[in-house]
Amino acid sequence: MVTEIRPPRPDEMTAYYRALPYANGLPKWEPADAAWHGGPEPWPPQRAPATAEQLDKWAAADVRDESFHPVATFVDGTCVGASATISFEVTVPGGGTVRMAGVTATGVIATHRRRGYLRQMMRAMFEGALDRGEPLAMLSASEGSIYGRFGFSPATHRTRWELARHEAALLPAEPDPGSLELVGAAQAKQVWPVVHAAVRGFRVGELTPPPGRWDGLSDDADGPNGPLRYLVHRDRHGEVDGIADFRLPWSSTAGNAGTLVVEALEASNPVAYRALWSLLIDFDLTRTVVAPARPRDEPLRWLLTNPRAMRVTRQSDNLWARLLDVPAALTQRSYDTVDRLTFTVTGDLMRPANNGTWCLRADNTAPATCAPTDRAADLTLTLPALSSLYLGGMSAHDLAYAGHITPHTDGAIGRLARMFRTDPEPHNSFGF
Repeated sequence: MVTEIRPPRPDEMTAYYRALPYANGLPKWEPADAAWHGGPEPWPPQRAPATAEQLDKWAAADVRDESFHPVATFVDGTCVGASATISFEVTVPGGGTVRMAGVTATGVIATHRRRGYLRQMMRAMFEGALDRGEPLAMLSASEGSIYGRFGFSPATHRTRWELARHEAALLPAEPDPGSLELVGAAQAKQVWPVVHAAVRGFRVGELTPPPGRWDGLSDDADGPNGPLRYLVHRDRHGEVDGIADFRLPWSSTAGNAGTLVVEALEASNPVAYRALWSLLIDFDLTRTVVAPARPRDEPLRWLLTNPRAMRVTRQSDNLWARLLDVPAALTQRSYDTVDRLTFTVTGDLMRPANNGTWCLRADNTAPATCAPTDRAADLTLTLPALSSLYLGGMSAHDLAYAGHITPHTDGAIGRLARMFRTDPEPHNSFGF
C-alpha cells in the first residue's frame, strides 16, 4: 500500500472533492443548534450531492485561485482524504494584520478513518503555511472534539438573538443626518466590499474577503424563503457607511410567521449602525427579528429601552486559532499594557519549535519582541491556551482555572490578562 500526502493535480480535483462531506450531501456540521443559522430549524437542510458540472466549476475556480492551497491523501492512487487552506489576513489587536492560513473543507472517507491521515494533512498544511509566511492558522470547527488535538482552540464567538418588535424601542438620540435606501443585489455587491474594508480596519478578528465573497448576492427568491433585501445607509455627504442583508422568510407555522431575519449587517460608525437597526427592528407587518452569527457583545442591546428584550437563543464558538510560529505571531500584534512577561509553552507535538520559555516585551515606543530566554517563567501554558488568548477575546482566568495555565509568580494571570485582552471582543463576520 502506497500512501501520499500531497496537493492534488488539476485532473485529480474531482476525486479530491468526492472525499469531502459537503460535495456528497453528507452532514458537514455536528448536530447542535447552529448560531450561524437564522431559521427556526436547528440548522439548514443538507445539500444534494454535487453534480459533475458543479465539480468541474469548482475545480476551474480553485485551480485559478492563488489563495487556495489544497492537500489530499492518496492511497494506491485513490483520493481518500482532502483538506485545504485559504490564505487570509486577519486584523489583530492594534489594528495591524497578520497573514493567516484558514483551514477549510476537511474530510476523510469513512472506510479510511482512524489511520492518522488527517494529522498528516494538517502537518503538511502547517508546513505550507509557514513557507508562505503565515504564522497563524484558523478554522471553524465542524465538530468540537476534533481539532484540539492539533493545537486549535476557540478564539472568537458568535450568537444568534431574537427581538420581539413590540419590545424593540430605542433610547432617544439625535436625528440621523444621513439616509437609508433599499437597493438591489447589483448595488449591494459594490457596497459590501467598501463597508467591509472600513470595518475590518478596526475590528479584531475580521478577515480579508476571499475572491467572489459577495458574487452570490441575488434579487431572486430562495425557495419559500423569498429573496434577500439590501438596506444601505449613507452619511450626510452621500458616502456609504453601512449595509444590511435581510430576508422575510415564509413560515408554515403561526409561531414563526412575521419573522425578519438579518443575515448580515455592518456599519463603520455608530450613527449608521443605529439607523440600520432602527428600521429593521420596526419593519411593517413583522413580529420578530432574528439575527444569526452576531458578535457576543452586540451594541444594539445598549440602544434598547429594555436591554433584556434582546434574547440570545444560540451561542457557539466561531473561529479556532492555532499559533504556528509563536514569536512571529506574538510580535505582529500590539498590547495595551507595558510589561515583560516570561512564559513557558508546552505540549506542541506538531510544531516542537514552539515549546520552550519565551520572554515577551511590550512597550509604547517600539514593536513588541518575543525571544527565547533562560529566565524563570512567570507562568506555563499550553499552545492551545496561548492560541485562544491571541486575539484577545478569551479569559486568562478561566483558562487558568481549567488547568491550561499554571502561574509561578504572584499576579502572573492578571498581567497576562491585561496584556492580551481587547475590547470589544474579536469577531469575524463570515466563515470559510
